[in-house]
Amino acid sequence: MNAPWQHHTVLLREAVDALWDEADGPQPDGIYVDATFGRGGHSRLILSKLGPGARLIALDRDPEAIAHATQGPDAITDPRFQIVHAPFSSWGEVLRELGCTQVQGILMDIGVSSPQIDNPERGFSFRFDAPLDMRMDTTQGMSAADFLAQASVDEIADVIRNYGEERFAGPIARAIVARREEGHPLQTTGELQALVARCVKTREFGQDPATRTFQALRIQVNRELGELEDALDAALQMLAPGGRLAVISFHSLEDRIVKTFIARHSKEEVDRRVPFAQPRPLMLDAVARIKPSDEEISVNPRSRSAVLRVAERTAVPWSPEAVAAASPLAKKAGAKAASRAPARPAGKSAGKPAGGKGGRK
Repeated sequence: MNAPWQHHTVLLREAVDALWDEADGPQPDGIYVDATFGRGGHSRLILSKLGPGARLIALDRDPEAIAHATQGPDAITDPRFQIVHAPFSSWGEVLRELGCTQVQGILMDIGVSSPQIDNPERGFSFRFDAPLDMRMDTTQGMSAADFLAQASVDEIADVIRNYGEERFAGPIARAIVARREEGHPLQTTGELQALVARCVKTREFGQDPATRTFQALRIQVNRELGELEDALDAALQMLAPGGRLAVISFHSLEDRIVKTFIARHSKEEVDRRVPFAQPRPLMLDAVARIKPSDEEISVNPRSRSAVLRVAERTAVPWSPEAVAAASPLAKKAGAKAASRAPARPAGKSAGKPAGGKGGRK
């Protein structure tokens, strides 16, 4: 029997400290956003540092996270806090619906959380033989089992190859469809793990052969890379001048998108074909790239792959023309496979309606 993993918020102090410049003072005011609440580690520390006139608005697509924030002994009752049931990609839309046009800081802690991994019924981990679900929002959308029961060999292979960077994506996809055509579609994490183990001919030290495939399916089911790009684009529109963007990612696909986004809007690009063209206005300043300390990794080995990237909004106004095309990386899996990802849910507030300072929970 696997013991539950104790939850540790990754890069807790580093991420929160990155949300404002020390020159802003010890208790900044304004509106801040925790776009991925999880179990609230970042939100609680942010609240401890904010001034009395500040607001913190959190989002999470997982109903269990919303319940954790609003019910029971760990509920957050601070009147400056409000949480909304919505995917982090919709944070800009949610804020506008709450009457906010600018924010001073936005934090995103991307990917699956330890409580999700450690709950067998969620189907994120092959440590347990459980239903093959993998949805972060269990109230809607297509599960991993549903996707594998409907997708073609090419669609499955595209997802596993591009989102899992798995060399054996083709054999795995063919085996999944062959099993399905025999009348035995995959239903559990254990069945998928065993199938992948038979298809992967080489082994990486310390890594289960199913790791990449599970990552790929989780990204597909939850539209994670597209969610990330949408959330980053909203930062350009919603951050006030001097406002901070802080993003924690856990694998190379996510980090590449964040790195490319910050570079695209913070580094001057010179078109040699037009040597006298005016430089384009830059909307971000890159601030920092931070990795977990050796001490944090020793306490929480899951933090080893985390990367925190921080950028600051310049005073250049947002305009559609200033926003570059979306990263091709997030669109790499075929359009047919991407179309099977769940639709974005409408934001549902778990707090009180926005209004005066006393009207938020």
